[in-house]
Amino acid sequence: MRLTREKSIRLSHVITDLLVASDDVEFVEDRDTIRQKALQILQDLLKEEEAMDAEVRKKITSQKKEILEGSEEWELLYRKYYAEEMRRMGIVHQPSSS
Repeated sequence: MRLTREKSIRLSHVITDLLVASDDVEFVEDRDTIRQKALQILQDLLKEEEAMDAEVRKKITSQKKEILEGSEEWELLYRKYYAEEMRRMGIVHQPSSS
C-alpha cells in the first residue's frame, strides 16, 4: 500500500490522539516525539510491505508460463505467495470468518 507523506503524517496524528485519549497509556516522552516514532514505524512497515509486494510479483513473473496480472490465476498466486512471505517474516494472517 502506498501512502502519501501527508496521509502518513495524518495517521501518526490519529494514532497519537488515540493513545492520549486512552487511560491505559502513560506518556514518558512528549507528544510530538511519540507521534514522530509512530510515523517512523508506519513508514518502515510500508517499506517492508512494498518489498514483499515486489518479491511476490517477482515470483509470479518467474513462472514458466506467462500469467497475466489481474487474471484469476495471478490473483490466487499473489495471495499464496504473499501469505508465504508473511509467514516467513513471522506474521501470521488470520482469515476473517465470513
